[in-house]
Amino acid sequence: MSLETINYYNENAPDFAAATDDIDMTALYAEFLPRLNAASHILDAGCGSGRDAVYFKQQGFTVSAFDASAELARLASSRLQQAVAVQRFEQLNEHEKYDGIWCCASLLHVANNNLAAVFGLLQQALKPKGVLYASFKYGDTERQDHGRHFTDMNEARLTALINDVNGLTLNKMWLTQDKRPDRNHETWLNALLFRNGS
Repeated sequence: MSLETINYYNENAPDFAAATDDIDMTALYAEFLPRLNAASHILDAGCGSGRDAVYFKQQGFTVSAFDASAELARLASSRLQQAVAVQRFEQLNEHEKYDGIWCCASLLHVANNNLAAVFGLLQQALKPKGVLYASFKYGDTERQDHGRHFTDMNEARLTALINDVNGLTLNKMWLTQDKRPDRNHETWLNALLFRNGS
């Protein structure tokens, strides 16, 4: 993630939280959580202000979280009542720790030429047969928008990317519309992946 993107979130953390905290995520949770069990450990990777991590914790899951923005991590830590690491995806260094990893609207800030390596780090952090959820804005370009870097994905780009990552299988892709009233013209690509193994 670029320094400019991190600075954007540090400078706009309260506004970003206010704009995203009340989004209805029920349909996406319903794709991810049934693939876990009550004892599962979830990593919210790029957790933002902690909306999803808080929900997972309320459902009884063990939750870990990180964000590259120190200000968003601080908000998330306060809401979760636990430590939230300040780190980038490229700094993830864990081995078979998580049953599920949730990357909601976060991997889209990783440069395209770094994404295969980052998916490799996520694969290493998952337990065998662990599940990974990821979402990207729908498209086929890299772009800058109001100080943030975006890597957009469509089905072909994501399939080609995951084909270059050992140990991950792309299970499902589907499209959704943005839930924010002023963004309902925007389309998202959602994906579920599994770590291979027994």
